[in-house]
Amino acid sequence: MPHENQANSKRRIAIVTGGSRGLGRNTVVSLAGRGVDVILTYHSNKAEAESAVAEIEALGAAAVAIQLDTGNTASFDAFVADVRQALTGLGRTDFDYLVNNAGTSHHASIAETTEEDFDGLVNVHLKGVFFLTQKLLPVMADGGRIINLSSGLARFSIPGSSAYAAMKGAIEVFTRYLAKELGPRRITANTVAPGAIMTDFSGGVVRDNPVVNKMVSDMTALGRPGVADDIGPMIASLLSDDNRWVNGQRIEVSGGALL
Repeated sequence: MPHENQANSKRRIAIVTGGSRGLGRNTVVSLAGRGVDVILTYHSNKAEAESAVAEIEALGAAAVAIQLDTGNTASFDAFVADVRQALTGLGRTDFDYLVNNAGTSHHASIAETTEEDFDGLVNVHLKGVFFLTQKLLPVMADGGRIINLSSGLARFSIPGSSAYAAMKGAIEVFTRYLAKELGPRRITANTVAPGAIMTDFSGGVVRDNPVVNKMVSDMTALGRPGVADDIGPMIASLLSDDNRWVNGQRIEVSGGALL
């Protein structure tokens, strides 16, 4: 299968938020393996971001890391300016793929969720995704692709996840509207909804807590929790031209959880 840049006259460029760790890092490395250059964002750990850049460059792709708090919409104009500068360095004025991956976890019952907790989730998972996408659309090439990360928790209900899951449900609706409104520009928009994955997300609870790990395994048709390698390559594949006709869809990647 040809790399993305071999099938087209220009190298493809992806922007991946939260690309320095976890599923985001697996995604950027998977994209690099397909010949896609990457602009990744990180929240605070610059060393981890630089490590991700080095891993991408070792695969022969170009990479730029830019600091971004996806919950702070006031910073988005400056971020877009940084993106334009990075694109110039990569020999482009626009980019092809946007993966809204950055996120935070939250576990509390409805009774225990504070308004501050709720607002923080809105800022990162909904308001931030909405307005970052809005700000980046003028820089996105026609025929591009958008992937927003949701969660299996938007389909099934596990107590303690109501606020987080509600944000992801909203993102799934937003994604369908993106697909509809951006159709004239031939930009597709899809949601990828991972199941429980063994990363450091949520303090590594799925990876490190044997009780949680077994619970996830027991409710999953394939009998285990997911790993980052189950998600990153799938996202890279969905962004490729092989999936150009997939649009406005929610694709759960959970090994068959709670079927």
